[in-house]
Order: sequence, then C-alpha cells, then structure tokens
Amino acid sequence: MMKIFNSQTKKQLTQNVIQSWWLILFVICCYVFYERGLSKHVDDFDKLQHQYLELQKEKALASIHRENLMLQVNSQSDPEWVELTLINGLGLVKDDQVKVLFTDREEVLHSLGN
Repeated sequence: MMKIFNSQTKKQLTQNVIQSWWLILFVICCYVFYERGLSKHVDDFDKLQHQYLELQKEKALASIHRENLMLQVNSQSDPEWVELTLINGLGLVKDDQVKVLFTDREEVLHSLGN
C-alpha cells in the first residue's frame, strides 16, 4: 500500500502553513468577530422580543380601556348612567339617601377643638 502522505508532502504542507500564518490568523479573527456578532444578535433579538411582548400587553390593556370608554360615551344619553357617574365620580347621593363620611378620629377631634 501507498502512504497517503510521504515525508516530502508533509514537509511542503508544513512550509505552506508557516508561510500562510497571516491567513490562518485572519480566519481565526474573522471567526472570533463572527461569534461576537452572533452573540450580540441573539441578545438584541431577546431584548426586542421582550419589548414586543410588553407592547402586546400594553396594547391589550389599551384595547380594554378603549372599549370601556366607548361604552361610557355610547351610554351618556342614558339618565341612569348619568346618575351613576355623578354618584361614583363626584360622590353625590340621591335625595332619599344619607351620605356618611368616615374620617380619622384625630382629624375630627382637631376640627372640633378649633
């Protein structure tokens, strides 16, 4: 059988590698920069994915808020809705009801003392 590499071929291959050290160094540097870029790309993708999910949540909340506002706008002509808004928003009460306001005891004593 014939040897795949004889000593002359090995010697020539060694010389070619030694003479092409700059090419090997260049390939290694390119690989290092490629790995760094790929790592940064993955980090940026994860960051953007997180931001996208947060925006999706905000969009869903804004959509719910919009629907509630649309319901309020559409029901403004309803007298019961107007009454409910006055009761909840301004704290008004109906004529046949009594409003009770609970406050801190020290505030009451202080206001009675003056």
